[in-house]
Amino acid sequence: MDKLIERIKDQFTLDWEGTHGINHWKRVEANGLKIANVTGANPKIVSLFAYLHDSRRLNEWTDDGHGARGARFAAQLRFDYFDLSDRDFDCLYYAIERHSDGLISDSDVTVEACWDADRLDLTRVGVTPNPKYLCTCEGRNLARELRTL
Repeated sequence: MDKLIERIKDQFTLDWEGTHGINHWKRVEANGLKIANVTGANPKIVSLFAYLHDSRRLNEWTDDGHGARGARFAAQLRFDYFDLSDRDFDCLYYAIERHSDGLISDSDVTVEACWDADRLDLTRVGVTPNPKYLCTCEGRNLARELRTL
């Protein structure tokens, strides 16, 4: 994973320590692994999603194309920096591509875990995640915990 993160850093155009940078990605990974532990989501996909989903953002605000750019970047890195089966890669690609579309359900628990993991870190921008916008039962539980802090 270290080589992958270094490759992402080499091309990342925003502040590495900024709102959509490495610290956000680490929290997304931690959230996603908590969800995966309960739901059975694929932890390898969850971790890859965490570091790739915002890797091609052009700004810290509205960036409608960043999910698609991130998914295409993941495709470029596949085999050289990580390996997944075709099925698992399709899952990762879709999760990255659609992560900011506001969808709250999918037929794949791993995709849902990825999306919830990202949304649970909205606190970094002063937004407490609303459980009704999360996909998994565990994600909603974690959001409720954040609301009581």
